[in-house]
Amino acid sequence: MGERVVATEFTGADRTRFRERLHAGFEVFRRMLDEDRFERGRTLMGVELELDLVGPTGRPVMVNQDVLSRIASRDFQTELGQFNLEVNIAPHKLVGTVFSELAEELRTSMAYADRQARAAGARILMIGILPTLDEEHMVVENFSAEDRYYLLNDEIAQVRGEDFLVEIDGVEHLRTTFGSIMPEACNTSVQFHLQVSPETFAAAWNAAQAVAGVQVALGANSPFLFGRQLWAETRIPLFEQATDFRVQELAAQGVRPRVWFGERWISSPVDLFEENLKYFTALLPVSSDEDPEKVLAGGGVPHLPELRLHNGTVYRWNRPVYDVARGKPHLRVENRVLPAGPTVVDVLANAAFFYGCMKELMEDPDPVWRHLPFADAALNLHTAARHGLQAELAWRGDRFPARIPVRDLVLRELLPMARRGLDALGIDPRDRDEFLGVIEGRCRTGRNGSTWQSAAFHRLVAGGLDRAAALERLTVEYADLMLSGAPAHTWPQG
Repeated sequence: MGERVVATEFTGADRTRFRERLHAGFEVFRRMLDEDRFERGRTLMGVELELDLVGPTGRPVMVNQDVLSRIASRDFQTELGQFNLEVNIAPHKLVGTVFSELAEELRTSMAYADRQARAAGARILMIGILPTLDEEHMVVENFSAEDRYYLLNDEIAQVRGEDFLVEIDGVEHLRTTFGSIMPEACNTSVQFHLQVSPETFAAAWNAAQAVAGVQVALGANSPFLFGRQLWAETRIPLFEQATDFRVQELAAQGVRPRVWFGERWISSPVDLFEENLKYFTALLPVSSDEDPEKVLAGGGVPHLPELRLHNGTVYRWNRPVYDVARGKPHLRVENRVLPAGPTVVDVLANAAFFYGCMKELMEDPDPVWRHLPFADAALNLHTAARHGLQAELAWRGDRFPARIPVRDLVLRELLPMARRGLDALGIDPRDRDEFLGVIEGRCRTGRNGSTWQSAAFHRLVAGGLDRAAALERLTVEYADLMLSGAPAHTWPQG
């Protein structure tokens, strides 16, 4: 696995130097905004998709290095666990037939990756949490073979000073502890990126926060963890707890969690990066040689590596991103709330709904966040994660009751909004109707990946299988249906 790097190798001087460069980078970032240095006028989307590797019985296999060497593509990378992979899709313009084009790209990439995985005795799976993962898999020996994962674990564990507690009360109850952040590897997600101009960033982030709960209810795909049925989207509470460096006393004192929804609507991207500096210590104090002030004064574009590294260790559900591409700085919102899968069509349906809603919400002269308390938006995320398509959520209090069933909210308000948004973006009407039709189908049937998994498990147990065998069998059935390509709300229930 290569030589370990441990947290104790960072000295006080390392941390002081990093803090100084981090604050210097933040001031340069603020100045770049004031001086209008950012790229604008390009509406780009990007997709990152995390995957699991399973064997013939549906159980995880720790072979990602073997599979990656066979794939031999920079588009595929490691994730935290040896049973994880990630595929990155290059940015696309949000126009025309982009969703069907992305669907074809993903199908091609997935088919190729699956062929290479099968040569290593595995197959590819898109799912929020692999149902066959056991607590015995949650050991540091199953980290991917990169020092950064060990380093991140050592830093978080050192700050916490005691085992990580995972306690989730859902359909069943789970309470267990772990000595590392390895349970984070259980979560496989899809991330949607939206590049925006500085003046529209605040509206974009607020819009993504407002719609996050709805996204989770529609796309839930993670009902099982360590053999127990918990929430419709168990990824949400698991991720919040698996990397929580706060002991009980710190949480009671109001110390912010590393996995964070936030606590207010914003008016500028500065608000978020400033919160990162104010509330979160540096986990990985690795300094660069860049002098951002000198680079900016010389007419160059600073990469601000310390600012970006620190930002990457604050796990907001909607993360602000500063990046440089083609020699130009830009801003993105990274939407991180959704699980992977169940199929390519489902992933792109989630994307079409998200980007369509974002377009309309960002340009609404009377946006929903003027009427929706931020605390209600945060509660929506957890309510949706617990109940999925049966959730009742808050929206605009002046037009809806205090809580409205999420399926009604989508059918009455958000699907028409998404259609208008996609039309405004110039999305081909056939793409619009095909992918938003999947969202409508979930609402009409009350089915998504999470409901299918739950129904399959109870069917298999009623048919005589014990719990472990039922979870294995449903995983194999899920994998076969995933390859069929049909959206999950149409999958057979028997």
